[in-house]
Amino acid sequence: MRRRFQIVAVTLAVGFALSACGSENAQSGANTSTTATKSAKGTEGTKGNGMDMQEAADRADSMLDAVLKKIDPEVQWAHGPTSKGSCDVTRRRTVMTIVSADRRQGFLDQVEQFWRASDYRIKAKNNDTEFPAVYAVTKDGFGISVSIRAKGQAFFEADTPCAKESKVADSASKPNGPAYKGVYPLPSPNVRSDYWSAGAS
Repeated sequence: MRRRFQIVAVTLAVGFALSACGSENAQSGANTSTTATKSAKGTEGTKGNGMDMQEAADRADSMLDAVLKKIDPEVQWAHGPTSKGSCDVTRRRTVMTIVSADRRQGFLDQVEQFWRASDYRIKAKNNDTEFPAVYAVTKDGFGISVSIRAKGQAFFEADTPCAKESKVADSASKPNGPAYKGVYPLPSPNVRSDYWSAGAS
C-alpha cells in the first residue's frame, strides 16, 4: 500500500513539474511576442528618417518641382496619379509638351545633369532611341525617374522610402497648364514648343 502511494506521489510531482514548465514556456512565448511587436513598432518609427508618409510625399513633390523648373525651355505638365503603398508613396508628373525624337536625348541630358548636380546617384539608364529613361536615387533613399513613352510624352515619378503610416493629401504643387482633375489616363501630349517639338509631325 505504501509503495503504491509513493508511485502515485511521484507521478503527481512529475505531472506538476511538466505543467509548470509548459506554463513557463507559454508565458515566455507571450513575452517574446510582445517584445517583438514593441520592437517592430519602435523600428517602424525610425523609417524614412523619421518622416511620415505625408512629409515624404511633400519631399517627393519638391524633387519633382525642382527638376521641372530646371528644364529650359519650360515644358507644360500635369499631375499623374499618386500611389500609396503600406509605407511608401509615389508621386507622378506627366509632361503635356510634345518632345520630338530629335529632342528626346537633349531633354534627358538636362534632367540627368541637374540630378547629378543635386548629388543624386544615377542608378540606371535606358538608352533606347525611342523610349529612353533615366533613374536616380538620393542619399536618403528617394528614387526619381524620367521616361519617354508613346508620342514623345515624358513621365516623371518620385518614390519615397518607407515612412511612418499617415494619411496622404493630394499634391499642393500647381501645374503650369490645365489640371485635368479627375481625368485618367491623361491625354497624349498636346502642347507644341518651338524647341522641344521641333521635327515632330
